[in-house]
Amino acid sequence: MSARTTTPWPLVALFTAGYLAAYLLPTTVGRLDAGLPLSATQAGAIGSVLLLSSASAGFLLASRVDRFGPRRLARAGLLLAVAGYGTAALSTALPLVVAGAVLGGFGSGTATTVAATGIAGRPDPHRVTTLGLLGVSALAGALYLTIPHLGPAHGVPLAAIAVTALLVLPLTGRLPARAPATRTVPSAGPLPYRRSGLLLAAAMLFWSLAQNSLWGVSGRIGLTQAGLGEVTVGAVFAVGLGAGLLGVVSAGVLGPRLGRALPIGLGTVLIAGCIAVSAAASDLTSFATGEIAWNTLYPVVLSYVIGLAASMDRRGRWAVLVGSASSLGTACGPLTGSLLSARAGYPAMGLVLAAGLLIVAVPLALVARCPRRSQVVEIPVVEIPVVEIPVPGTAAVEVAAARVTRADVADMADLLAESPSAEDPFTRLPDVGIPVAGIPLDAVPAQREPYGTAGARHAGATTAVSGAEGL
Repeated sequence: MSARTTTPWPLVALFTAGYLAAYLLPTTVGRLDAGLPLSATQAGAIGSVLLLSSASAGFLLASRVDRFGPRRLARAGLLLAVAGYGTAALSTALPLVVAGAVLGGFGSGTATTVAATGIAGRPDPHRVTTLGLLGVSALAGALYLTIPHLGPAHGVPLAAIAVTALLVLPLTGRLPARAPATRTVPSAGPLPYRRSGLLLAAAMLFWSLAQNSLWGVSGRIGLTQAGLGEVTVGAVFAVGLGAGLLGVVSAGVLGPRLGRALPIGLGTVLIAGCIAVSAAASDLTSFATGEIAWNTLYPVVLSYVIGLAASMDRRGRWAVLVGSASSLGTACGPLTGSLLSARAGYPAMGLVLAAGLLIVAVPLALVARCPRRSQVVEIPVVEIPVVEIPVPGTAAVEVAAARVTRADVADMADLLAESPSAEDPFTRLPDVGIPVAGIPLDAVPAQREPYGTAGARHAGATTAVSGAEGL
């Protein structure tokens, strides 16, 4: 098994900066509604446009991170986030606010794409994802406690996202300028596990749609239906995100011990119940119960889903595509929640979303049950001692020591992962001999003894062939 590696803090910070916009969505939409001449549906539409722009960055850049380089792409995304969110925060003109939200959303999506690609190439993607969710949950919780005390301006949460991107920018210097040299297979090759990946992406689109349909209107549920103040609603969100930290820590401790199907399937079912309770809340107790329980479970299930997607392709393409599908559902969430609540009311909206989650839990659990490569296994270097193979009629051939490197193991893992059949991954392997010191085994003549007697030469040849087969 691979030894414990150093924590990639630049990736964790980039993940935090990219996901922060989605975590601050309720207060962002609520502030746009209160601070600008917009209806609740129009404010939700701006939130949806922001997240839709973020999702589009993932779809466009999923297979291009290696081409542009992680460092350059991460810097470009963070600069776009600073410029876009900063413009939207400082302006009261509606066209500039919308344009800034679109630009900032694309920057957030770019940062998330680079982070997801880098995390997928780590030996333990679930652990790094857990740290990223811890970071964004802790930061969002602190901001929910702070923002209500910074005035009623619409630009406060947008400015917080811009400042976070600016603070993360110096850490991009520790990202690689180019993709690791071990990735020798072209990134344009076929995606492994195509059917499972497409099913997972489609399921995550509806999963995130249900989650963020409630999340986008949670602030209004607390303010209007439960009759709470902004400070109290912010405190509930902060406590909920704090509980989410405990959930993520628990998921990190458990790791793959419970598999992925149980946390993803059962967690989705429990989330459906939390959404129904939160949407029907009419006082502080019911509102806090639903929101805190939901925020505890949501990042746990999300961490396992991201880890599942990362295990399906070491280059991170499925991690980015599934994350982008999730962002697309997230983008449609605020507008969907606003329309459902406006026409049917919050409790009916909660029941509809809960029923949808129960249906989506089935394909998610089915994909999670399939065995996937969860980490890159590092095999120690093996040396084969020098062996002399006597060949009748020729001089003895000296076979030099052969060495199996980690790059060879990684290339073989990619080849197996891209097999069209998970049950028979060897269908695409070429029928070639394994070279030993540049000499194929099939080039060495078979040992032929005229009388078939056992002797020192026969035993030596048997030992050499056995050692080669051990490769």
